[in-house]
Amino acid sequence: MGGTDPQVEQWLEFVAEIRRRPETPFDEQWGQFNEIYAGRDPSLPPPPAWIPNQDRVANSNLMALMRELGMDDYRELHQWSVSNRAGFWRHALDRLAIVFKTPPTATVDLKNGPAQPEWLPGARLNIVDSCFQPEDCTLAVAVGREGTDVVETLTYGELEALVNRVANGLETNGFGPGDAIALYMPMNSECVAAYLGIIQAGCVVVSIADSFAPGEVRRRLEISGAVGVVTVDSFTRGGRTIGLYTKLCDADAPRTIVIPDTEGPSVDLRDGDVWWRDFLSDSTEFQSVTGRPTVISNILFSSGTTGDPKAIPWDHLTPIKCAMDGHFHQDIRRGDVVAWPTNIGWMMGPWLIYATLINRGCIALYEGLPSGPEFTDFVRRSGVSMLGVVPSLVRAWRESGACDGPDWTAIRTFSSTGEPSNRYDYLWLMSRTGYRAPVIEYCGGTEIGGGYLTGTVVQPASPASFSTAALGLDVVILDENDAPVSENEEGEVFLVPPSIGLSQTLLNRDHDTVYFDDCPPGPNGELLRRHGDQVASLPNGYFRAQGRADDTMNLGGIKVSSLELERVLEHHPSIFEAAAVAVQAGGEGAETLVVFAVLTEDADHHQLHHELGRSLATDLNPLFKIHDLVIVDSLPRTASNKLMRRELRSKYTE
Repeated sequence: MGGTDPQVEQWLEFVAEIRRRPETPFDEQWGQFNEIYAGRDPSLPPPPAWIPNQDRVANSNLMALMRELGMDDYRELHQWSVSNRAGFWRHALDRLAIVFKTPPTATVDLKNGPAQPEWLPGARLNIVDSCFQPEDCTLAVAVGREGTDVVETLTYGELEALVNRVANGLETNGFGPGDAIALYMPMNSECVAAYLGIIQAGCVVVSIADSFAPGEVRRRLEISGAVGVVTVDSFTRGGRTIGLYTKLCDADAPRTIVIPDTEGPSVDLRDGDVWWRDFLSDSTEFQSVTGRPTVISNILFSSGTTGDPKAIPWDHLTPIKCAMDGHFHQDIRRGDVVAWPTNIGWMMGPWLIYATLINRGCIALYEGLPSGPEFTDFVRRSGVSMLGVVPSLVRAWRESGACDGPDWTAIRTFSSTGEPSNRYDYLWLMSRTGYRAPVIEYCGGTEIGGGYLTGTVVQPASPASFSTAALGLDVVILDENDAPVSENEEGEVFLVPPSIGLSQTLLNRDHDTVYFDDCPPGPNGELLRRHGDQVASLPNGYFRAQGRADDTMNLGGIKVSSLELERVLEHHPSIFEAAAVAVQAGGEGAETLVVFAVLTEDADHHQLHHELGRSLATDLNPLFKIHDLVIVDSLPRTASNKLMRRELRSKYTE
């Protein structure tokens, strides 16, 4: 590409100059980027900031696969992966060295159609066995904490011993296969061990984000039928001590295993609850409980367009999707140190565990606030080579100067998910490594087990753009008339099943109704699966995310339905009815929450804004912030009384 595009050649010359003059202010770099690519032919792909060199391509996991298949073009590989899905997943299973107690008799059986494939028929496995393949002395986890420069580590042997102690402790304490046990805690080494130990014992992890209030915790415990919980007494983030055990008590949680904070226990336990040290078994050997690949291993939650969160089960297949994406798209290799500030309550928590350990890397975890200089220095000290981010975090680093000191030249790859990004922030992020590390944009969902749009290290990376659909998965983008969009047009994206990782059931919804009902056929008659994102189709197979197409929004990386927000807002005595709308400033980047309200009585605007924000923080999640409150006389509705949020969004951005 570089040899046929004079704008790219000019940009590469400028990057070489930047590496000689790293003190060049970023605004000058941003200005040059826009000047060089000004007037770009709209038939060309979006302007790249990073172009892979020959060494990067040659040493990538993708190129290793292409060599196996006798290919030298990524687009050819992707086309092969979607036209020969069984063959692609066979190669992925071999490259990941997935461990089976009983090997499958085939890769996939499609007798029930692409919506309900049977993957790996006849197989018996426990996916945790695939997480412990390196030598025992290999580093598996590195942990940093606020207030200290010490990086604590666990080897694969030490982590496996702790996982086995958890599995034995569950058995000793009366828990058995199939029991649902919630994790309500920050990501730390105990969280990783508890997560893997629960699954190794044949139990089911219930993932609950540590930011949820007691009422939301209670709902998730009830939906999942959890019979136990693992939590922490309290933890520190941003200098604040946050108590979780007391929130669980307020949520009437079932029997709870409590990890004390580093200073020792600070609470008295309820009758029946137990401290972590008393729960753990002394035995460091455990035989994994194996079963069919479709046995549920993890229940996660994602908001839909009704009041209750969707309960999405992961089985022992879903982690294979996580690991495959990490292997081919994020290019995670043996010995890589992988950091991604996240939480076990969101899919990227389990994703981080599987994508790193199955690929024989080291998980880098930070106990504290990731937006400040302590975290960015931890990234340097722990030798992170693949750093995952969310756009709001990148913006916080840029605005605060948190990245001004640390040397990030060890970072080989960035990856971003959670919400749409913007070009300014992501060019800035790549500039932190002298444009040596690309940002692999990564868009997916809990019900996918990973991404459906992503990037690769063998293609040029353009800020805030995706370069491909994920391997083994194809997409179709349709306009309002259900016709495929042309280049430089946007529409609603639909997935073309089957793929390992795609959900096939929900605990509290009808799966087919949610994902398949009323979906149009694809342009070639394919069965399409709804996902709900609005996406722009760009030249040469690139894409750009444009937010949600349905009534779900993404606030700070957390999906939440408008109805959930409105349910809380309308409890305020001054609110007759409310509409929660997600707005992207400038048509790209993170979504912000704008509330339109019809009042029952006059109210002070500033005070009402504050009170509504406090209600969302208390009843739903403290991470949900109201960007703007707009008072209106009425809300627009269709003839069937459906709220027209798109019209509100359009008027607000005019």
